[in-house]
Amino acid sequence: MSVVVVESRASRPRFTALPPLALYVHLPWCLSKCPYCDFNSHARKAGEAGALPEREYVDALVADLESTLPSVWGRKVSTVFLGGGTPSLFSPEAIDRLLAAVRARLPLSADAEITMEANPGTFERERFAAFRAAGVNRISIGVQSFDPRFLSALGRVHDGDEAAAAATAAVQLFDEVNLDLMFGLPGQTIEQALADVERALSFRTTHLSCYQLTIEPNTLFHRNPPALPDEDTLADMSAAIERRLAEAGYEHYEVSAYARPGHRCRHNVNYWSFGDYLGIGAGAHAKVSLPDRIVREVRFRQPAQYIERARSGEFAVERREVRPDDLGFEFMLNALRLAGGVPSSLYAERTGLPIVSIAREIERATAQGLLDADPARLRATALGYRFLNQTVALFLRTESGSGLGSELGSELGSDSNFGHSPEIRV
Repeated sequence: MSVVVVESRASRPRFTALPPLALYVHLPWCLSKCPYCDFNSHARKAGEAGALPEREYVDALVADLESTLPSVWGRKVSTVFLGGGTPSLFSPEAIDRLLAAVRARLPLSADAEITMEANPGTFERERFAAFRAAGVNRISIGVQSFDPRFLSALGRVHDGDEAAAAATAAVQLFDEVNLDLMFGLPGQTIEQALADVERALSFRTTHLSCYQLTIEPNTLFHRNPPALPDEDTLADMSAAIERRLAEAGYEHYEVSAYARPGHRCRHNVNYWSFGDYLGIGAGAHAKVSLPDRIVREVRFRQPAQYIERARSGEFAVERREVRPDDLGFEFMLNALRLAGGVPSSLYAERTGLPIVSIAREIERATAQGLLDADPARLRATALGYRFLNQTVALFLRTESGSGLGSELGSELGSDSNFGHSPEIRV
């Protein structure tokens, strides 16, 4: 493991109160590796039914969680997110044991949001009911499309009927249900994208995530790129989806997230408002604030190696203190994804630094029409939201050389996607 502590010319953070705390748990196995996926996921080999090392992996997760406790002792956890991979490949008994171990070691809020990602290809009504009984109260289903042509192009293992059956059962079993959709698919028209949206709306779920397909490095699509719609078509497609969901009563509250009033994904909102999160599991990332610094950690990526590390109790392949010079960029990278932005006062609360430390960058972004001029709120203008990468880049102090921009996408989960190449998954 590498431990990096670097000094900065900026003053060190000072927290009067620590941010809210969440827990992300990574379960890395899936039925097959989708050609667009750059998450840390590992396909099960054919004929390996029942071969997941559930007990060993859950044991490692519990040991990992215990190793983090000294850094967050006494802090309450408000959300838990089980991401992957395909967490619904794990048995209800394994999920029950995992969540019981979490409750025994961390003080969960009485109304804690506990989300699990699920693949329609693993759907069985009794299985989903057992996940609910284990304590999962929010489910996020990776539908992507209901059209067999696009499901095939995306390498999905389920068909449209299985997706519909999973969504139907989910709304009967869970109070909070998210459906993941993708648009901008190979050969897709605006009408076809809207047809998927209409089908999703028919289930009356509380939340929808609509991600534009992007080609990421280290994926099959990157090596063999499909023909995607052109930029003008993509812009029109995105606008049409936003209009239709607004008509249906969904708030477009984040770049890729739509929710009925009062049903935003609390776990992801914690990411975007620069809250803290523990990350356990193979390849998981964590961000934890201490009274005078913010520390980021990365877990060992390969599941077998991660399980092996449980014997020594050392799970982090990297641990580093975030440079104060980088905090403005990190904060804005998250906060400006929210359509309504955040109160300006949140900057000091969540970074431990005065907002004057990024006054120069704010002035420049405002002068370019990318940031709202309201001093009480940090919020991108319509132009800044459209060109969000350029807006956020104004807060990157390149002399720090930290390379943070490429790293942050991988730490957050399917609801948590940074444009479907982060792990923000909702």
